[in-house]
Amino acid sequence: MRNWRFNHIDFSTYSCYDGKDLGVFWAPEKTVIKIWAPTAKMVELRLYKDGKSGETFHKTNLQQSGGGTWSIILVGDYENKFYTFRINDDEWLNEIPDIYARCVGVNGKRGMIFNPLKTNPQNWENDKGPRLKSFTEAVIYETHVRDFSVSENSGINNKGKFLGFTEENTTSKKGSLTGLAHLKELGITHVHLLPVNDFFTINEEKPFEKYNWGYDPQHFNALEGSYSSNPYDGNVRIKEFKQLVLSLHSEGIGVILDVVYNHTFFAKESIFNQTVPGYFYRQKPDGSFSNASGCGNEIASERKMVREYIIDSLKYWVEEFHVDGFRFDLMGIYDLETMKTIRSEMDKLDDGLFLYGEGWIADQSPMNEQLRAIKKNIAQLPGIGCFNDDFRDALKGNHGSKKNKGFISGLDLREEAVKFGVVGAVDHPQIVYNFVETSERAWATEPDQCINYVSCHDNYTLWDKLKLSATKATGIELQKMVKLAGALILTSQGVPFLHSGIEFCRTKAGSGNSYNLPDSVNQIDWDRKDKYLDVFEYYKKLIQLRKNHPAFRMTTSEQIRNNLKFCTPYQLGIVSYCIQGKEVGDSWEIIILIFNGNKGKIVIPIPEGIYRIVAEGNEINEFETDKTVSDEVQVEGISMTILVKTEE
Repeated sequence: MRNWRFNHIDFSTYSCYDGKDLGVFWAPEKTVIKIWAPTAKMVELRLYKDGKSGETFHKTNLQQSGGGTWSIILVGDYENKFYTFRINDDEWLNEIPDIYARCVGVNGKRGMIFNPLKTNPQNWENDKGPRLKSFTEAVIYETHVRDFSVSENSGINNKGKFLGFTEENTTSKKGSLTGLAHLKELGITHVHLLPVNDFFTINEEKPFEKYNWGYDPQHFNALEGSYSSNPYDGNVRIKEFKQLVLSLHSEGIGVILDVVYNHTFFAKESIFNQTVPGYFYRQKPDGSFSNASGCGNEIASERKMVREYIIDSLKYWVEEFHVDGFRFDLMGIYDLETMKTIRSEMDKLDDGLFLYGEGWIADQSPMNEQLRAIKKNIAQLPGIGCFNDDFRDALKGNHGSKKNKGFISGLDLREEAVKFGVVGAVDHPQIVYNFVETSERAWATEPDQCINYVSCHDNYTLWDKLKLSATKATGIELQKMVKLAGALILTSQGVPFLHSGIEFCRTKAGSGNSYNLPDSVNQIDWDRKDKYLDVFEYYKKLIQLRKNHPAFRMTTSEQIRNNLKFCTPYQLGIVSYCIQGKEVGDSWEIIILIFNGNKGKIVIPIPEGIYRIVAEGNEINEFETDKTVSDEVQVEGISMTILVKTEE
């Protein structure tokens, strides 16, 4: 019986390999195979004609080739054949594809030998995503491949599939734009996709029997087959995902992948442990698997070959699939040096790639937090962003509590934490950090490190959270709260991040953890766009406002400190400030923003001058309004007002 405790092993003694040729690579005349398995005594390759069943038609052994690797060259054309390995390190481990498997058959049971060129859609060689002068210009829209199109009212034919993103001019039954056309209409710059790599819990042969977000990784370099039109042919999922990317890029929209290298679904049975037992995972002092992911294990990112694997994988997604960035699930599990190396290596490929992640963990880790990529260490990771959960909870209340309120739902004394989000979590002399309960100091050095959001796939949707906490609010008031949240996220410094459907009050029937609940809970209900069209139009105008005005997306912390001032007297439930627009290249000289979290109207004094009202209540009218105020302004309850100084 194998001992799955590893406190007797010094993994630093393992042979390592610096080459970039690990995996299975097809050519017409030969297939070259190399895997890293430093503890192996024997490595057997098995070839199949089918990706699911049938007997092997060929078995052979790999030979040791230095640095802990084993390799073989198969002479002849093996395109579209399937393969597995078995490794013996004194006893036989399970039959698996290699850890670098880039193409797999149904349910990832067998790797597939493939010709990458045949997976390229037409005009792929000219494909390129958008590149921004600063990441603060981005507006990120997080969605799930299946949620996006699976609803009967989506008007999309390829429901729940990669190809759902390629259909043009789709509409709901009432004629509102859906899918790709909706994204273009809304004006977002990037789509953040929940995991698209091969995960375990969905049976690809019966993809709609169960649901999962995909945070249960099986293969990190192969695509999930339940999102393809043919899960049996690994070529199809690759080509169809490339079509997704090409389609979004053609509309000027970037693609960001949610990557989950921090853990695997299986522990003992994972492809890592069935290749090099123990090496890829951190252990507790007793040698058992540590569990900072809350899913049974955590990846040992600090070990050389683990770090190399993660970087090789990221490079593959960029080079083969032209993706534009990555969001790191539970980034706090990664060590700082690995994240620094990732940024450096990505810059060598393309310094326009956007990297950000969750600056926390789900459970205890044996690695000291001073060495990990948690939020309070983000200053050590220039060019990598972190989610601003301080702002999130200040706006709507604690994410895990049904009843807890926030600024937008009428809770007083959250103003300082909201101001913390307004300045993009950078140091600002006017913020009293003692009143920011969740962070004792600024943690972002520059605004592009701050990802501002009020909701995401985790926890309650914003609409559900507000209904659960603001139980006496009317439907109109709840809509005003959703608008106020969007106004704060989309005018604040940093990078705005939107949960798909927030723009029309998305609901998940009150579920706070829908990771495996059915489509009826998770799907985007496109009929809500018609029902809450005024909310959608407001978000659309907010996004355009942000794009039009660099004052809302300053690129440096110095600009923010010099040109954003909290310039009006304090009032309970009010956040207001002034921006010197001209100083940061804006067409507006002085801008005043006032956010009223109270239900009732307030009157607030304003700095000297005459100001044009460009936003008040439910309206944003950037160009046509001639309504002006001076000395003071009345602000409606639960709303944003924007004033712009006129020429005198």
